Amino acid sequence: MARRYDCSDATDRATGLREAASAVRRGELVVLPTDTVYGIGADAFSPEAVGDLLEAKGRGRGMPSPVLIGSPNTLHGLVTDFSEQAWDLVDAFWPGALTLVARHQPSLTWDLGETHGTVAVRMPLHPVAIELLTDVGPMAVSSANLTGHPAPQDCDAAQEMLGDSVSVYLDGGPTPDSVPSSIVDVTGSVPRLLRAGAISAEELRKVVPSLEAAS
Repeated sequence: MARRYDCSDATDRATGLREAASAVRRGELVVLPTDTVYGIGADAFSPEAVGDLLEAKGRGRGMPSPVLIGSPNTLHGLVTDFSEQAWDLVDAFWPGALTLVARHQPSLTWDLGETHGTVAVRMPLHPVAIELLTDVGPMAVSSANLTGHPAPQDCDAAQEMLGDSVSVYLDGGPTPDSVPSSIVDVTGSVPRLLRAGAISAEELRKVVPSLEAAS
């Protein structure tokens, strides 16, 4: 039976974060608020849990899960060949609605789906999400909806779709925006905009003037 915690109440929030962290460590799924939409998350280093996440969404391995982290410093252990331009984007827009696609460390023993040696990584601007990520480490997190349905902006919508496939729901109230994160590929010599989202190409080019638009 899924448990839900109201993060606007200090006691419930503390209990919910503790229960969510325990669930993640057991390989279970949790729903958490972010600065874009609600996400469904699992331990990024548990292939079984990530598989359960994709199954709960009705999503195939060809659409691998992004990874959320609680601090830019975590990147050092996750990615390789990370350029100065990529760090400039991190400094300018994290925490926030910018996802970076980078080459992951070849030594990492994770299975996020068919990633072809890359990982889509972001640090969200949401205190509940950051607190959970700081406690448990990197999480595979995808929007908390069934594939083909709208991404949820509140916990009710997420729970209605995902039900008891999730162990813990952290209710942080409505998310501030339904616009998804912008996605920039930093695996090449020139950063490339894959998806224009909450951060416009114009804003990104103020930091990285050479940014290319995806063809």
